[in-house]
Amino acid sequence: MAKVAFIGAGSLGFTRGLVRDLLTFPLLKDATIALMDIDEERLDFAYRAVKTIVERGKYPAKVIATLDRKEALKGANAVCCTILCGSLDVWRHDIEIPKKFGVDTNIGDTRGPSGIFRALRTIPAMIDICKDMERYCPDAILLNYTNPMAMLCRAMQRTSNIQVSGLCHSVQGTAHMLASWIGAPMDEITYVCAGINHQAWYLEFKRNGKDAYPQIREAVTTKRKIRNAEQVRNEMFLHLDYYVTESSGHNSEYNWWFRKRPDLIEKYCTHGTNWNPGEYAYILKAYRSREKNWRKDIKKWFDEGAPMSLDRGHEYASSIMNAYVGGEPFEFNGNVPNWGVIPNLPEGACVEVPVVANKRGLNTIHVGPLPPQCAALNNISVAVEEMAVEAALTGDPRLVFQAIAYDPLTAAVLSLAEIKKMTAQMLKKNQEHLPQFKNIAI
Repeated sequence: MAKVAFIGAGSLGFTRGLVRDLLTFPLLKDATIALMDIDEERLDFAYRAVKTIVERGKYPAKVIATLDRKEALKGANAVCCTILCGSLDVWRHDIEIPKKFGVDTNIGDTRGPSGIFRALRTIPAMIDICKDMERYCPDAILLNYTNPMAMLCRAMQRTSNIQVSGLCHSVQGTAHMLASWIGAPMDEITYVCAGINHQAWYLEFKRNGKDAYPQIREAVTTKRKIRNAEQVRNEMFLHLDYYVTESSGHNSEYNWWFRKRPDLIEKYCTHGTNWNPGEYAYILKAYRSREKNWRKDIKKWFDEGAPMSLDRGHEYASSIMNAYVGGEPFEFNGNVPNWGVIPNLPEGACVEVPVVANKRGLNTIHVGPLPPQCAALNNISVAVEEMAVEAALTGDPRLVFQAIAYDPLTAAVLSLAEIKKMTAQMLKKNQEHLPQFKNIAI
């Protein structure tokens, strides 16, 4: 019997979906599902929801809920992490302080000033989880869904021997999008995608074994609806020649080209069909609404009979867990250390590349060098992430400033002196959430 631990199980929608998925595998149908969260009320709802799935599917699985992380981890084969460190009142300043200085970000959960501070707050908690795993389930794999993905995984991979991979929807999501643009069913599509999280490149994208990039380029250049759907990513593709993962909203933050002037924001970041103008404000409003209404929404779900299909969904995690406990090997794109996988990115950096899960664990597939124009952008992001991780591990506030100073968007908008002032304000606002920093003077 396998044991799967969910750390941050109060992420209700995700927990329900993943438990449903993993119970569909014969090797996992009798698993012990250990749910852990620091919020007792959310944990109780998660427990009741998972019990409902088990009972409805007539699975011989066992479900436990605990506020004690060690109890959840003890003897686990796999651990899934979906935590969030800090409330809305904390992370909103990650966006609002830079905006005051003229750095206008859109989502801010991956890199740049906002992503760096989210990493600084979260890395200590992730390392503590790994330390507990080393003691209570040293052979378990850890699958992380928490952002900023690359920085968190890099910190864990630097400080622990636990097998860690970060999982993101953007690789398979973008592949489905590109296939739909050329009218191809996914069973006709094969691809090789590699780079870093939210900035990986489709080095190959084939339809029935033939290069599909000419079809994609034709669709982007001739179909207005498609061009407008992903204005930023399509512009990058037309100039850099390889399509990048993750949305235009995210990618508009990761470079110099789209958000350094108001006229560029107006041109590229407000009118596309997939844009939500002022997306941060939209997210802020949605988050407040969710925090206000989640109890009501969950009660309604139970009152309506807990409607939910028991058919397996499309998340990677359950297939990876099944492979690790002896089921069919499974290939996915994961965030793993770069031990020679991509030779023109730094050794040891966290890269997002093809990985095969099997009974041995997580087995990285060699990719080879990226095209130079793709490697150039990745290398800048990796350099910032490496400095930020080092700052988080050592408590060095000056290195926080230096990491932010090399962020492409920030550097395109601000001087070094302005960046230092902005970073000082962000450190002060976050001080109580950064216990590893003995002082915050830059």
